[in-house]
Amino acid sequence: MGYAYGLLAAAIAAEVAGTTAMKYSEGFTRLWPSIGTAVGYLIAFTLLAQTLKTLSVGTAYAIWAGVGTAAVALIGILFMGESSSLVKIVGVGLIVVGVVVLNLGGAH
Repeated sequence: MGYAYGLLAAAIAAEVAGTTAMKYSEGFTRLWPSIGTAVGYLIAFTLLAQTLKTLSVGTAYAIWAGVGTAAVALIGILFMGESSSLVKIVGVGLIVVGVVVLNLGGAH
């Protein structure tokens, strides 16, 4: 099962990279960021599909979506000049807490 979580981590990294590239694609008008977006998502979905052979879909998707969302929000704040506020930080924290709670619920 540890292998599945490693694949899931790689899927999250690829999705975050693809989403970050999408920001720089300027609506898919810039070639290389657009290609980066497509490649990132292709890798992300391929790896996510592999994790679903072992992990339950609810657990895998919750981790993938939650961690990816929190990571992209933090990248936006830290590297792209997006505004930060206590409410945003609390929101990111709640996403992380939600993913942890789902995992504590166990996979059946």
